[in-house]
Amino acid sequence: MQRRTLLRSATALSGLAATTLLALSAPFALAQARRPLPVMEVWKDPQCGCCNDWITYLEKNGFEVRPFDTGNIAARRRLGVPEQYGSCHTALVGGYVVEGHVPAADIHRLLRERPAALGLSVPGMPIGSPGMDGPLYGGRRDPFHVLLVGRDGSSRIWASYHQPPSGAAAAQPPANGADAGAAAATATDRDGRPWVEAEVRRVDRSNRRVSLRHGPIPNLEMGGMTMVFQLSDPALLEQLQQGQRIRFSAALIQGEYTVMQIAPLP
Repeated sequence: MQRRTLLRSATALSGLAATTLLALSAPFALAQARRPLPVMEVWKDPQCGCCNDWITYLEKNGFEVRPFDTGNIAARRRLGVPEQYGSCHTALVGGYVVEGHVPAADIHRLLRERPAALGLSVPGMPIGSPGMDGPLYGGRRDPFHVLLVGRDGSSRIWASYHQPPSGAAAAQPPANGADAGAAAATATDRDGRPWVEAEVRRVDRSNRRVSLRHGPIPNLEMGGMTMVFQLSDPALLEQLQQGQRIRFSAALIQGEYTVMQIAPLP
């Protein structure tokens, strides 16, 4: 009888302890659930599809995003990001700059560790990085580094992705937007607009539009990115096929980025 009483008392105490622990931990769990998401401001071009894809990806991975469709060149310069680290969008979160298609895990780590730095960058627009990894790219995954950029303009590798196995010959990725654009901008079309190298990503003949992965367009002050353009002449569509390498010239016509002339590349 005494033993049963002791067992009942022990069970009651155990239940009380569990209830007390639950009561104490509930406010903490509730506070965690209510903790606000990190707010990220993003400057981008309104017609840049890969920028919008990156924003959607961030919103699914723990960020509240406030986009500004004003382009990112002025923001990049204002925030002090050297041109060699440039990409198609520039962001600011927790006092750090985030340039390009940086994975969310690396941004969370940046905010957690708080290194003395300007921020993170994925220069150019490597295929396979977040926002550049949709069905449009056919599963291609180019190697790229996430760089921690110092306030003095120096950098070191923060994270690496899709690298070849140690000892294997690394495949050379295609030239990034800055390299391709610099090579193409040495010549102009018949109206004096710079030629820009690009890859045709999609042709929309019904809407007279084309999606191009292109280098910087100097006359539009636009960095390298993937973006949808309208065409000045519907006949230009007949020259285009998905995956084709071209050079083109562009202008801003009635608020629309417009392909003016096209020439094939070998």
